[in-house]
Amino acid sequence: MRLGVNIDHVATLRNARGGIHPDPIKAAVISEKAGADLIVAHLREDRRHINEDDIANIIKSINIPLQLEIAPTSFMFNFAINNNIKKVCIVPEKRQELTTEGGLNIKYNFNFLTEMLPNLYKNNIEVSLFLDPVTENIDACKELGVNAIEFHTGEIANAFGEKEKSLINQLKNVIEYAVTRGISIRAGHGLNFD
Repeated sequence: MRLGVNIDHVATLRNARGGIHPDPIKAAVISEKAGADLIVAHLREDRRHINEDDIANIIKSINIPLQLEIAPTSFMFNFAINNNIKKVCIVPEKRQELTTEGGLNIKYNFNFLTEMLPNLYKNNIEVSLFLDPVTENIDACKELGVNAIEFHTGEIANAFGEKEKSLINQLKNVIEYAVTRGISIRAGHGLNFD
């Protein structure tokens, strides 16, 4: 197992205060020193937290990989390529949401991804998709040549009792299917210590 630490909301606090503290770059360095395997940051269209300068400074300040979360847009794909980003996770994005509310709609984005993913691959960028844990998403990933999925676990994190157990079992079944198809699995969003 490996741990990626998302530093977005450190930047959210900084931006809300209108100053320079807390510093997301410092948060990335502290996370690395504490044993994180990678740093995760979402460069959103509205730049509500992480911005381009943050990305450049994080890359200069850490010795572990940065995984950049990006929306499926030409601008974001070109940003990743032009800034020599080595890991991207393609995520959905809605301006009105406080944080990512669910997985990417792979059917809706399939044609765009079919056309644009080869640009990332030929620039040696490791690609994962942020998806809801359903088997249809596994098959679509294989069609696109994507070998890594981060499953959205927000619903599980907010559930309890029998609902939580049911969702965890569903996730386990989808993970088992993904592994048989050669897909590397990650989980994220709303995870807590338990």
